[in-house]
Amino acid sequence: MYTAVIPVRKGSRRLKNKNISKFGDSNLLEYKVKQLLKVSLITNIVVSSDCDFMLSIADMCGVKKHKRAAEYCDEKTKTFSEVVRHICEEVEGDHIIWATCTSPLVEPADYFDAINEYEIAKNNGFDSLMSVEELKRYLWTADGPLNYELGSGHVPSQELPSLYRVTDGVLIAPRIKMIEWGYFHGVNPYKYLMDKRSSIDIDDELDLECARSWLNIL
Repeated sequence: MYTAVIPVRKGSRRLKNKNISKFGDSNLLEYKVKQLLKVSLITNIVVSSDCDFMLSIADMCGVKKHKRAAEYCDEKTKTFSEVVRHICEEVEGDHIIWATCTSPLVEPADYFDAINEYEIAKNNGFDSLMSVEELKRYLWTADGPLNYELGSGHVPSQELPSLYRVTDGVLIAPRIKMIEWGYFHGVNPYKYLMDKRSSIDIDDELDLECARSWLNIL
């Protein structure tokens, strides 16, 4: 049984009321719930929040809700690991899909595909699934080039070794393992590749405007 958890909270440091920002014909949270409702492989959908208004959206959409105490939302009192463990202990399901509403361009078809890939992956020794965007860019650390050579060793970007950005759009693992790890994926996750559009993660106003602009571009 797959349970999709949408973790949301009142506060947002960089974008006020981020999780309920206008998106499409509703807001980010409602939009994500409606996307997940189209995925028949998902048995339960749970909105986990400290915000009564956000929990009322769960009621309106007919999905489950988990009321979190303030200390599990203030990013100070409890560690992130404690928050993940707490949520997973409070919901039901064999496997958890961590589905952030700040990744609104992860479509129902993506969830279908990711779940099917996860089923194959866990039978091949992987402990979880995480969505990633492949990066082939010239990157530096404070000490110099990270993934390429200067001068005669320079290669075209398409020949660079692949690096991966974790998008947080789709994260899947057994619920009991998320509790054990205090995290939403393990040390041997299957890297589920997503394209640039589906990989957008809204953190600020510019990200939000990009997602809105890309909404009808498939």
